[in-house]
Amino acid sequence: MKENVAGGAGRAAERLPRPATQQPIAVRGRGRRAAGDNRAAYAFLTPWLIGMAVFTIGPMLFSLYLAFTRYDLSSAPEWIGLDNFRRMFTTDPRFFDSVDVTLTYVLWSVPLLLAVSLGLAMLLNRGMRFLTGYRALFYMPSLIGGSVAVAALWRQIFGEEGIVNKALAAVGIDHGSWVGDPGSALYTIVVLQVWTFGSAMVIFLAGLRQIPQELYDAAAVDGAGPVRRFRSVTLPMLSPLVFFNLLLSVVNAFQAFTGAYVVSNGTGGPSDSTLFYTLYLYEQGFAQLNMGYAAAMAWVLVLGLAVFTGLLFLSSRYWVHYGDER
Repeated sequence: MKENVAGGAGRAAERLPRPATQQPIAVRGRGRRAAGDNRAAYAFLTPWLIGMAVFTIGPMLFSLYLAFTRYDLSSAPEWIGLDNFRRMFTTDPRFFDSVDVTLTYVLWSVPLLLAVSLGLAMLLNRGMRFLTGYRALFYMPSLIGGSVAVAALWRQIFGEEGIVNKALAAVGIDHGSWVGDPGSALYTIVVLQVWTFGSAMVIFLAGLRQIPQELYDAAAVDGAGPVRRFRSVTLPMLSPLVFFNLLLSVVNAFQAFTGAYVVSNGTGGPSDSTLFYTLYLYEQGFAQLNMGYAAAMAWVLVLGLAVFTGLLFLSSRYWVHYGDER
């Protein structure tokens, strides 16, 4: 009897939870391995973290400090508080000219770029022969479109003796230099931006290939025509990619610089018609050595991009549709 009681007590003691200090050896081994893996991960990440701190975060914080100073690169920065921002918004008309030119460029180039890239993606999605070759050919402008060489070529194409004017002259239309006319110079740069449609086109083409054919068949059975199918099937299914391309295009358009610099020879002319915000920032910082003022302009651009990006994300809930929504 006593042996049975003792045996039952022993088995009950075995079923009791072990104290926290008596963890199994395997669990302690896994914990040590996880800690070792974490240390190894941080060791591999250390060069990147150092580079991030030295080459990104550090310069950003220094430029934020410079935004409140007068600094010409030859003497120590002089703290002037909000004077750079007061000058920017009250006594500098060229600042508002640059904002107007940039907004006009964004409002024209972004919708045209998305429309052209989506239209060509739909054309290539129709089962054309040599699709891979066409896709590579159309993607090429995105690789070279932002280069100085292409911008210089663009200046020649739309110059007074350029290809465009020669083609127009063949049909009896006489026009001077497109890049030398204040009314058309900006739109030559818009065309240059739209020409770099390849990246957005490839993204749209990948999205079109993921849309089930059954959706188009069902819409056709219901009597929907091509336009109706595009509005009710294609656009809703592509809306996440439209949002993605729209976001990237807006950010890139606000930071456009190379085309305007090369086409206008760095002046923003004629008559400041191509004075992009980034070009005016460059002029203030590196031509006139107003580095403090240029830093203030850079931070205004950062805040402006943050506002536009936030508005795009807020609006996306009303027109972007994801496949997992119910």
